[in-house]
Amino acid sequence: MLDTLFRGLFDTTLTDTIAPGDFLLCVGVSLLLGLLLCGMTMWHSRFSRSLMVTLAILPAVVCVVIMMVNGNVGTGVAVAGAFNLVRFRSAPGSAREIGALFVAMGTGLITGMGYLGYGVLFTLILGAAMMVYNAVSLRAGAVGAVERTLYITIPEDLDYAGVFEPVLSQYTRRYSLTQVKTTNMGSLFKLTYDLTLKDPAQEKGFIDQLRLRNGNLEISLGHQDNAVATL
Repeated sequence: MLDTLFRGLFDTTLTDTIAPGDFLLCVGVSLLLGLLLCGMTMWHSRFSRSLMVTLAILPAVVCVVIMMVNGNVGTGVAVAGAFNLVRFRSAPGSAREIGALFVAMGTGLITGMGYLGYGVLFTLILGAAMMVYNAVSLRAGAVGAVERTLYITIPEDLDYAGVFEPVLSQYTRRYSLTQVKTTNMGSLFKLTYDLTLKDPAQEKGFIDQLRLRNGNLEISLGHQDNAVATL
């Protein structure tokens, strides 16, 4: 019964089959190595939880893709084209959304190859792993609820150096200016800050104080794991 369940619909005598035990071993080791890589990446660094979850599950997804392709050139070309579609979601989406897309693409690849039993097994394992990783914080000592990404759009004639530091020092535990770029044909500057709020309840007061510095500001404040909401 198990041999029938985990046999490909399109397998022939010339096709190598994958044993269920080998499949589980490879996926399990990949998940463990993903966690190890996640831990090493977080060493003395700060990353969003969604990125850590994606980093932890990607080795298992790639492992299954390699097992399914298994030297089949035609399938490899098709897989390369299919996973290239993820690029169109990577710009506006968070790391968690991109990771979910990779898992969905991997599931479709397995079922498309005719391994329906492995498709169900892969979905259950990776789905459970994502649920556990999302429920348990992968960053020791980090408080995700107060971490924000701040975007401030200012006129080009405003000298931003030192203007917002008093407010940032008052309302945040830490902050860093990560990016400065021009927008609107060079007439505006867009500043990007990564920061940790002292008190999430004072978020509105924080934005109001920033506006008092200069009324001609466009301010966006969002969670580092989620899409930014413009205020």
